[in-house]
Amino acid sequence: MLIRLGYDIRFEIVRSVPIVAILSVHPTRRTYLNQPDRVNVDPYVTTEEYLDSFGNICTRFTAPPGQLRLTNSTVIEDSGLLDPVGCGSREVPVAELPPETLRFLMASRFCEVDLLSNTAANLFGHLHTGWSRVQAVCDWVHANVTFSYPRASPTRTALDVYREGIGVCRDFQHLAITFCRALNIPARYATGYLGDIGVTPSPSPMDFSAWFEVYLEDRWWTFDARHNTPRIGRVLIATGMDATDVAITTSFGSAILSNFEVVTDEIT
Repeated sequence: MLIRLGYDIRFEIVRSVPIVAILSVHPTRRTYLNQPDRVNVDPYVTTEEYLDSFGNICTRFTAPPGQLRLTNSTVIEDSGLLDPVGCGSREVPVAELPPETLRFLMASRFCEVDLLSNTAANLFGHLHTGWSRVQAVCDWVHANVTFSYPRASPTRTALDVYREGIGVCRDFQHLAITFCRALNIPARYATGYLGDIGVTPSPSPMDFSAWFEVYLEDRWWTFDARHNTPRIGRVLIATGMDATDVAITTSFGSAILSNFEVVTDEIT
């Protein structure tokens, strides 16, 4: 299938401010693009693309005072299949994990592994290891956390989510990631496009979505504690330790958001 991807994001800039945007489709999906995937900046400024330490494509520029508009529209080919499921995939002992996966066992800004280790052991330590245990983590988070846009908080951590039982998609993933890391399963945060393809359309405005990936057997697998079911048309933008590493925009000064629209629709 073909999926139209895009966004229209606007800011009010009081004085010139450096900005880093992570809005480009991840390098692992770029060969499937049918049209260019550019971060268009209005007014025009010089931009620089680079790969961060996680392999995400970042766009760096300095925004002048006034209204700043970031736009893009592109088309990507997708298999049209649900997220892969590997029910028999085993957990890899820490001593045998590839070195590049080890950092995804550590605590991070929003994932307090040390503070939730005992909780993870009590809830999931007795379960059969592997895919089924990660799925049990997703089932628990999905059942015990209530989704609420009005209660969203940019500073809510995994421990807060566990105590409050509420959050948005990133909060579901942060708690699930923290539990997995506490169980010695490498887990990383992921963000990208996820449209209402093959499901009942949501009444909420389209947004970028969050999910997470775990390392089992010999590869990374997609899990989603918020939706807790395989989905069609998931398009990766970036991965990192948590939401800090994959922020759509990071401004080093004041940038007031005035408009936010995301498009991810199947082309029929």
